[in-house]
Amino acid sequence: MKSIFSKKISVGPCIVAVLISIGGTYWVSSVLGNGQSISSSNPEKGSLACNYEIKRLEGYRYIRPLMFVEDECESEGLTLIKQRVTKLIDELKGSGDLISASVYLKSYTKNEWMGINENEKFSPGSLLKVPVLIAFLKMNEKRPGILDQTLAYSHPFPSNKTVAFLSNQIILGHKYTVRDLLTYMIAYSDNNATNLLNTIIDVNVFKKIFTDFGLEAPEWNSSNYPISSKDYSLFIRALYNASYLSIEDSELATELLAKSDFKMGLAKDLPDYLRIAHKFGEGGNSNEPEVSESAIIYLENKPYSLTVMTKGKEKQRLAQILSQISDVVFQNM
Repeated sequence: MKSIFSKKISVGPCIVAVLISIGGTYWVSSVLGNGQSISSSNPEKGSLACNYEIKRLEGYRYIRPLMFVEDECESEGLTLIKQRVTKLIDELKGSGDLISASVYLKSYTKNEWMGINENEKFSPGSLLKVPVLIAFLKMNEKRPGILDQTLAYSHPFPSNKTVAFLSNQIILGHKYTVRDLLTYMIAYSDNNATNLLNTIIDVNVFKKIFTDFGLEAPEWNSSNYPISSKDYSLFIRALYNASYLSIEDSELATELLAKSDFKMGLAKDLPDYLRIAHKFGEGGNSNEPEVSESAIIYLENKPYSLTVMTKGKEKQRLAQILSQISDVVFQNM
């Protein structure tokens, strides 16, 4: 990640450089200490002045842990990718296969990002299982041992959802540890495992995750929580950066995401050797279904995360579109 302390500054005589360095260090330290935005001229963007948005975790007496440092300007280094993905999206809209799409790409090597319609909100569906996962790991921090608690799947849960991509599911009449249920929920996107976990989830912990990330707390009984690709990517980024959970729990969460068996979207056309930690979700309605996915792609020496949200007419085709967009990004990274 590009350090905010590594910006190049033109200098004159050595004594002037020293004075500037001392004054600049004091100023930056003061701003960071207050959790404010920094305005800086980025050499990659010419003379354009960009702000850094700094997000710190609040609620502590003596500390304010750093969660995110975001350059508000898109990176020129990702312009070609943006152009090619935009062209693909326009072609898919023209053919009628796609109604709308939202893309957010974060490259971790230099903390670069680019977005396409990144602020439009979509129905995330099972993408919300990731904050459920984070909530249980937070609960385990407060009450160690909860992951080993056993729950019985004693009765079916009513559902009016039509699921297009089914995988392994827990079996009625069997008992499972919370750890096992988290695996079913993330690796296989099992709604029954999620419903069983929701019987013991601390709703306040779940809601606090969103407010800690600067997002509106969801209504627990609501069937939907519209969110943009840029905002959703915060969950994935926090796991990669280990900036919200402990290092051990962040590793556990991404390990579960890496076990996802959904291979029809972002992962479909990527090389088999590439490690991918990802989660997909189905949303929308029968007239305008939505399929979305968010992933960390561990490209050697250049890891990145990609969140793509799509709305169209047919879920299977939307999964293919996820794959097409992912392939364009990968080929140009």
